[in-house]
Amino acid sequence: MIVRIARFVHPGSATAPSGVAWGVVEGPSGAGLDSLTVSAIDGHPFSPFGFTGDRWALPDVRMLSPILPSKVVAIGKNYADHIKEMGGDAPESPLIFIKPSTTVIGEGDAIRLPPSSSMVHFEGELAAVIGRPARNVTREAALDFVLGYACANDVTARDQQRADVQFTRAKSYDSFCPLGPWIETVLDPADLRIVTRVNGEVKQDGRTSQMIHDLPAQIAFISEIMTLLPGDVILTGTPAGVGPIVAGDTVTVEIEGIGTLSNPVAAGGKQ
Repeated sequence: MIVRIARFVHPGSATAPSGVAWGVVEGPSGAGLDSLTVSAIDGHPFSPFGFTGDRWALPDVRMLSPILPSKVVAIGKNYADHIKEMGGDAPESPLIFIKPSTTVIGEGDAIRLPPSSSMVHFEGELAAVIGRPARNVTREAALDFVLGYACANDVTARDQQRADVQFTRAKSYDSFCPLGPWIETVLDPADLRIVTRVNGEVKQDGRTSQMIHDLPAQIAFISEIMTLLPGDVILTGTPAGVGPIVAGDTVTVEIEGIGTLSNPVAAGGKQ
């Protein structure tokens, strides 16, 4: 059963004023967005929920990021070919860094290029959304703490990353974590194809089975360091092929079994 959790702005109905809601995207996997509908849920996706009865065609709502996390924990240097293109050695343990919650944007929102950087790169990734508090989780139980999966783009000011050595400034600009288009809750993350396109041209084409540290290992490692809360997001690393984006580009991340996340690129910090 396909269960895709979305967060969206709706135009209202006979029983509800316009506003923001969570819902379940309905329709066959792989179907065009114009043929999908979204049914509003009563409550939130972290516990059993019912439906309000309100339903809209997907083109009639505006998709938002499917979640507003307290933190985004990202994994660096997790694909051997990406390490080769960037230089350096594979880390023995997962290399983690934090992106603030203010980096998160949704489907169709603009990636805003900071004037202070002249080299901003895309990085298409699988995102895992945590479903319940996770602390000192074992590798064997790790996936039981996952609500579901989404497409993500770990946008990076590469010139600043190289200048600073550490990642905080380069990864933390507002809009530097596109996430969506929804959370797919029924999925095996072990071997999924990830394709990133810029203006329709394939730039990255990898599989999650190529990760050095798989998702269960990532969750176990991170949860030894910090408590993962419901809604927190893990970015699992990017395959080879990262590269620059400029104003006017459109970046699309497509992940097998999830769907497609597409974002335009805007100059000068303007939406």
